[in-house]
Amino acid sequence: MLTLHRVQGVRTVHDGPAAPGDAVVVDGAALAAIGPYEELLAAYGATARVREWDGVLTPGRHEPDGAALLEAAYHPDPREADELGTEPLTGEALAALGMTEARWGASARRGLQRLLAAGTTALTGPFARPAVRTAVQRSGLVVLPGPSPRELAVGGPAHFAVFAPDGSCLATVLGGRLVYRRR
Repeated sequence: MLTLHRVQGVRTVHDGPAAPGDAVVVDGAALAAIGPYEELLAAYGATARVREWDGVLTPGRHEPDGAALLEAAYHPDPREADELGTEPLTGEALAALGMTEARWGASARRGLQRLLAAGTTALTGPFARPAVRTAVQRSGLVVLPGPSPRELAVGGPAHFAVFAPDGSCLATVLGGRLVYRRR
């Protein structure tokens, strides 16, 4: 299914200028077109679902500390908030938890949800813990060996995020799938 994402502007590279009035068309897991919204609407509007976002579409964030965030910190379950709080635990607090592989996997899934909500589309590994590695693979996030330039290009993967004027993330898309949307 085609999806036309209408935004305030499109940045094809993370630090590049936003092209006002541009939009993107996603076909499955790939970017089918990037260009002025009116032109894309004329070409794809009859068959595409239109999503409108009040922000700028970018390649998304790269998290260089992905392994540390997911393998050296515990992201508490909301049901543990009274006892452990809501922020990630590290150091002595983490050591006192007696972590199992299942608990690491659940923590990683909650940590990944936080990353997606921040507009993260790629992170740096590698991931040594099997449960964490599985959670990352299932998330759809791109794992990179280190920071590398990423850009949006026609025919390339539909990995992007939309950021509001205040810098908060409105939506994160991985492989053409909407994986996070701010309520």
